[in-house]
Amino acid sequence: MRTSSFLVIIVVVFLYAISSPATGCGERIGNQLWSTTIDNGWEPIGNINEKHIQELGSWAVLEFIKHVNCVLKFNKVVSGRQQLVSGMNYELIINASDFDGKDGKYKAEVYEQKWTSKRELLSFTKVN
Repeated sequence: MRTSSFLVIIVVVFLYAISSPATGCGERIGNQLWSTTIDNGWEPIGNINEKHIQELGSWAVLEFIKHVNCVLKFNKVVSGRQQLVSGMNYELIINASDFDGKDGKYKAEVYEQKWTSKRELLSFTKVN
């Protein structure tokens, strides 16, 4: 009896989870820590299709969905720029699909320090 009650609860929770509409994909997380309208050492990313840049964009989407009630699927980084600091700041424009399959653009601001394996999502927001 206990096992069947537990299974019923699991099934109900699962059905609720998949039937609930995903919301929050337009929510902003983090604070924009730098002004991206001023150059201040920012330069375009040379090869936006580079494996590391695409992986960084995918990681940013995964980090974002950990913090909001949203389902997003990373498609690709479509543009971006970088700034050399004690590591690298990245501003990535990411194409991602929501739960309904609609594509949207998102801006992720990421700090990465390769030699210490530190990576931090500073902000993530939907852009027009």
